Amino acid sequence: MAAWQQWSVRLVLFLMLASLGADARAQGSRRGRRNVSGGKARVYIGTYTDGKSKGIYRSELDLETGEMSPVELAAELKNPSFLAIAPGNEYLYSVSEIEEYEGQPGGGVAAFKIDPDGGLTKLNEQPTDGGAPCHVAIDQTGRTLFCANYSGGSLTVAPIKRDGTIAVPLPVIKHEGSSVNPQRQSGPHAHSVTIDESNRIVVVADLGLDKLMIYLYSPKFGAVGPHELQPEVDLAPGAGPRHFAFHPSGNHAYVINELDSTITALAYDGKAGTFRKLDTVSTLPEGGHEGNSTADIHVHPTGKWVYGSNRGHDSIAMFSVEKGTGKLTPMGHEKTGGKTPRNFAIDPTGRFLLAENQDSDTIRIFKIDLETGKLTATGQDLEVPSPVCVQMFRLDATAGKLRLPGR
Repeated sequence: MAAWQQWSVRLVLFLMLASLGADARAQGSRRGRRNVSGGKARVYIGTYTDGKSKGIYRSELDLETGEMSPVELAAELKNPSFLAIAPGNEYLYSVSEIEEYEGQPGGGVAAFKIDPDGGLTKLNEQPTDGGAPCHVAIDQTGRTLFCANYSGGSLTVAPIKRDGTIAVPLPVIKHEGSSVNPQRQSGPHAHSVTIDESNRIVVVADLGLDKLMIYLYSPKFGAVGPHELQPEVDLAPGAGPRHFAFHPSGNHAYVINELDSTITALAYDGKAGTFRKLDTVSTLPEGGHEGNSTADIHVHPTGKWVYGSNRGHDSIAMFSVEKGTGKLTPMGHEKTGGKTPRNFAIDPTGRFLLAENQDSDTIRIFKIDLETGKLTATGQDLEVPSPVCVQMFRLDATAGKLRLPGR
């Protein structure tokens, strides 16, 4: 890289870092918001299509009773294993977790318009230039899409046009290295990408490296680069970080580790965009469970509880969050009534949790006790072929379209 190019990159990264302080201060006005109960949520379900599934399915969740409507096919797509709904709830984006896209190595990512009746109209599709894309996220302006490529061990960044279509992606950011598990960590495996509330820090959990890779992002320039203050966070050898979640306070974060069935709590400095490890807890009961692997993690909207999914033990692990420190205390486990609960979701009001049983073709609906955080099955199991991702938004949230900067 020429000297002037190095200087330009450093200037952009400096401007990005300088903006963190102002954005971190602005977060205070957005924290602690509470959603009232009632109404309905539109639910979209990603699947694997190597069996009976044909693509992305849709349903509606009653936010008062927890009842879900029977699923309908919303759009056909090969292996739409992870979905993201853009701000404003007008567009949905999905990975196509494949190893070859139009004759070239890598996977794909597709854009859909969300129709008034909940159907999906495909807008376009782009290659991710990395194999097996397994996670997608949209920044808070709706202008940029991020994909984690599992077998590619890389991060894809693509601009989003005003009409919701995906532009040609930028050159992929490739991870390098390995870790201690020869079967699962012989190379990098980017497994998720998460953006902080300031819309400036991008965290990629890399299962193959036992690291969180930290990037600075500029919404204005669309630029992404390593965070020079802390380009990575090392986790325990063989942990296998998979999914990541920020606490609504903006002061803490959590990563669920697939290979050793643990969750690591971190302190987060939103002004500097840096992390400090606090402690690590098991997602399993005493004695463990042979062959278990974890999958997904979510923080309750109130910030009081953290939940993680166990595949093998087939349960949701529940934890209380210690106020101030962010450390976790185990609260027990709730069986999901099926096999291999991969991803799950908490509805916008914080009253219901939807757990997807990938290998038994069901979604179990739980009611969340807002005093204790405990889960109780509502009695309904929704039938869906190979469910592996669930995303939703409140239908009343579309009243008066959200105006996004520059759109």
